[in-house]
Amino acid sequence: METVYLSERAQNAPFLSYLYNAVLSDVMAAGGRGELVFAGGRAAVGLELPEKDTAAERVADAVTEVLCIGYKQKFLRERLCVSLSARERGLFIAALIAADFAGDAAFVRARLPGRGGCAIDGVYAFRLAPLREKWERIVRSVPASFSSRDLVHFCGFLASESRNKIYLKGRAVYGQDLRLLRRSRLLGEEDAETEIVLSDAGCICCLGDVEHSLGDFLQKYYAQSAIFS
Repeated sequence: METVYLSERAQNAPFLSYLYNAVLSDVMAAGGRGELVFAGGRAAVGLELPEKDTAAERVADAVTEVLCIGYKQKFLRERLCVSLSARERGLFIAALIAADFAGDAAFVRARLPGRGGCAIDGVYAFRLAPLREKWERIVRSVPASFSSRDLVHFCGFLASESRNKIYLKGRAVYGQDLRLLRRSRLLGEEDAETEIVLSDAGCICCLGDVEHSLGDFLQKYYAQSAIFS
């Protein structure tokens, strides 16, 4: 068995909680185990993984999600100045994250330490400076006059450029591989609308009835991408 420790500042414990819940089923299915601990102002996830098991890839994916979604959301929220309501601002941040997620994730994965774990806040502080500079350029490129109409157009543009397919059942969002998506937790709380935006979906297959408010959201932002069964 290989032991992996992933740590964070205590104030970022929700990121580690997400990571722990995201990887635990894969780790246990591979015959490993895990624990979440808090001590000395820090939080840590300890995992025991079978050597050379694919669960290690899922762990690396989850760490990448924490950095490219959770950390980026905090970065953008502190700096963006736009003419949007609080709710729309959250959706816009999710859209900006989705737009560059593949590129950001590739950059982060190349800079993660090898097997054995890492301090996630340390990786962010000392290995991702070029990525933060990129995010700063994005912030500077968004005009303060960015409006609700601009958000609708931006989401529509992203959807038209994407080949990603997701499934919506009730308020649960599933990826193309039918894995339940819960990355919106990294933005504060699990939320179907935010999850849809984060998924960078080009096609949204709605399975069964769609509640009224969610239907209005799809009609507004994804009218050309949602398919109702």
